[in-house]
Amino acid sequence: MSLDRREAMKVAAMSAACGLAGSMASRSSAAPEPPVPANPNVPGVEWDKAPCRFCGTGCHVQVGVQDGKVVAIAGDQQAEVNRGLLCVKGYHVGGILYGADRLTKPLLRVDGKLEPIEWDEAIDIVARRIMEAGPKFGMYLSGQSTIPEGYAGNKLMRGGLSNNHLDANARLCMASAVTGFLSTYGVDEPASCYDDLDTCDTLILWGNNPAEMHPVLFSRVVDRRVRGDKIDIIDIGTRWTRTTERADHHLLMKPHGDLAIANCVAQQLIEWGEVDEDFVAKHCNFRADRTPEQSCTHDDYIAMVAEKGAAGLFGEPIDYAQYKELVSFYTPEKASELSGVPVEQLVMLAKVFADKKRKIVSLWCMGMNQHTAGTAINNLVHGIHLLSGHWGKPGDGPQSLTGQPSACGTVREVGTLSHALPGGRLVAKPEHRADIEQRWNLPEGRLNPEIGFHTVKMFEEFCKPTAEGGGINTIWVQVTNPGQSLPNTHKLFKAKEGQPDKFLIVSEVYPTATTELADLVLPSAMWVEKNGVYGNSERRTQQWFKMVDPPGEARDDCWQTIAVARRLFELGLEGLKDKDGEWLFTVRDEAGEEVPIWEWENYYGRVNVDKALFEEYRQFTYMKHKNVAPYDELVAHRGMRWPVIETANGGFKETRWRFVEGSDTYVEPGKGFQFYHSVTNDDRALIWFRPHQDPAETCSEPYPFMLTTGRVLEHWHTGTMTRRVKQLSNAMPKAYLEMNAEDAREMGIANGEEVEVRTARGKMRLPVWLNGRARPPRGTLFVPFFDETASINDLTLDAIDPFSKQPDYKKSAARVTKTADLDPHSSDEVQP
Repeated sequence: MSLDRREAMKVAAMSAACGLAGSMASRSSAAPEPPVPANPNVPGVEWDKAPCRFCGTGCHVQVGVQDGKVVAIAGDQQAEVNRGLLCVKGYHVGGILYGADRLTKPLLRVDGKLEPIEWDEAIDIVARRIMEAGPKFGMYLSGQSTIPEGYAGNKLMRGGLSNNHLDANARLCMASAVTGFLSTYGVDEPASCYDDLDTCDTLILWGNNPAEMHPVLFSRVVDRRVRGDKIDIIDIGTRWTRTTERADHHLLMKPHGDLAIANCVAQQLIEWGEVDEDFVAKHCNFRADRTPEQSCTHDDYIAMVAEKGAAGLFGEPIDYAQYKELVSFYTPEKASELSGVPVEQLVMLAKVFADKKRKIVSLWCMGMNQHTAGTAINNLVHGIHLLSGHWGKPGDGPQSLTGQPSACGTVREVGTLSHALPGGRLVAKPEHRADIEQRWNLPEGRLNPEIGFHTVKMFEEFCKPTAEGGGINTIWVQVTNPGQSLPNTHKLFKAKEGQPDKFLIVSEVYPTATTELADLVLPSAMWVEKNGVYGNSERRTQQWFKMVDPPGEARDDCWQTIAVARRLFELGLEGLKDKDGEWLFTVRDEAGEEVPIWEWENYYGRVNVDKALFEEYRQFTYMKHKNVAPYDELVAHRGMRWPVIETANGGFKETRWRFVEGSDTYVEPGKGFQFYHSVTNDDRALIWFRPHQDPAETCSEPYPFMLTTGRVLEHWHTGTMTRRVKQLSNAMPKAYLEMNAEDAREMGIANGEEVEVRTARGKMRLPVWLNGRARPPRGTLFVPFFDETASINDLTLDAIDPFSKQPDYKKSAARVTKTADLDPHSSDEVQP
């Protein structure tokens, strides 16, 4: 039975006021039973909470289920993040479950064609491929994997296989934010929270477009204006967007111009005597890639670093005088030359930071992170907040946003990165490995001290022929679509074709660009078809229960990992045993009996496997003061922001602002602010000098345009889910090429006309969209990456930040040719 239109409208109207109905999935007996809806006037509909499946905002939805199917979605008014509001994708999130081409059966490629097989055979194939590959096996997870999924993958790889070739797609979107936080504060993730959007009076957007990418958060700011609040919005970016429409100031910059802009703010604060000297003296140290000699000019410093190289992520100390000397180069005139931003706008921005009465929030996402100087610009934005004292007060501080629902919780916190271990521990640190071995009851030395391959390197090694030294021959991909989302996909993904010794395993919900080259496809459960826990951009850990069954034989990714781990144990792989000979993933019921959770029929039964894994993982979170809440507390809340501290009466209190006395329990009384994980071990944050640098690829005569990529409002990432939702697909059916109208006029290109866009890596044909929802300046192009039929990442550059290893999708040199002007007799070969 399905609801008709009138019933569906009733459901949507009432659901915002609904509580939670009894769950259809296994709950802990200790968890409080949520209330039933206040006015359940649609018979047979049951309700439960869940975070939205899309971006890192972490909105909560009310999910209405009838006859085993999701029939209605509404914003959850009890959720602090979104207060009942959803974006257009959120309102249609239920539809992602019901595309006509869901994968429902394991598929093995036989003679070039995917053929159905049984689960037992599929699990056995994965296990035997892992054993055969040994150190040439890699696992690729996601910021969309749940925390238990990420933790299970981490335990399998590090503890079971002694293998660090584990990375996640957050490497492509958030890695530079991670290295920026680590090298500034000594620990990852924002100190602030979304509450600052409700109290700031200036919002600075560094290369992001929240009106489309994080619309619910942007609405919190725009709605304040409707209520009469005065809030200035400063949009710094390389194109005019829907966010620009709402901005008071638009600083249109050249690619990489943000480095010069931030340095100019620091230079002006120093020149005007507007540095918060007291805050800096008490709470900050200074850092650079290298310690310069005394009286070292900017040019001397650049030459020295070019000769010696950078001294690693944490650089070398400099003093305040050296910092002043180096940053003095970035006068408004010089910064204007480098950034393309007029002098008067640079001075305006500096005056904003000089105003001690202002409350300033800086927000950023991919524009700063997908950057070959991503770590550097992250450092600089943190630095000008610290230098000016606009830090650590409500409405006053820097905050990065994430693009995926659990890029923080599952990747950054759980540590599903090639250099990381759970809870902020590092592969390279012997004491961290020893701690993990003790907690997992492993023999000494089980954990591998060698850092694994990061994402770009992993797929480069996978696509490199074995005869040429390719270091990976088998990859298991879960909950992501690298065939479309990797940069330079001809090199990093499509080159796998025609190499029979390379084996690709893909756990997926729909056919994708990745499954096209998969040798084994495992059908997965999605979102409310399974239990889960996510962690959003403001340190908020969010839990939900399974509400409907997945279609056919689709099964949880977490179960798939556990089933493979069990099969490896049965095949006699020693790594799957702890030092007492017990299976690494043993889970016992309340009577102490082992539950065979590797058998699908027992996975949802006597125990909640998600809870068991989450509670095991929770013990790892204390070292870096990232204490996540107990599972049962998360059941009762719409997420809690860590560190979550147990109070004297046995309750639990979340933390809104870290490192701030009165908010963060870990700050010692009288300190005011305390960066208790500081790089310099003295409770001080680091203010970095990072010079301007040119992009890895710049325009030339053959390639006179600069191409950038990104998302659109209607679609999320590679469109695997949103393109199956009719309303979203109809609203934005195909990719397009944005270009400047003057450039188009000079080239004789009309709106809607098909053109060829080409880079040194590939080419494709796209219709041109002039003066649409966004407008690039002259010499620049934009293409969204949601459309698998026009995969723009075939063309993008794979140059990476040297510290974060994150690729730069924003700056690829390109050319545009009218289709009618193409020479049919010219070589089809792409030339750099």
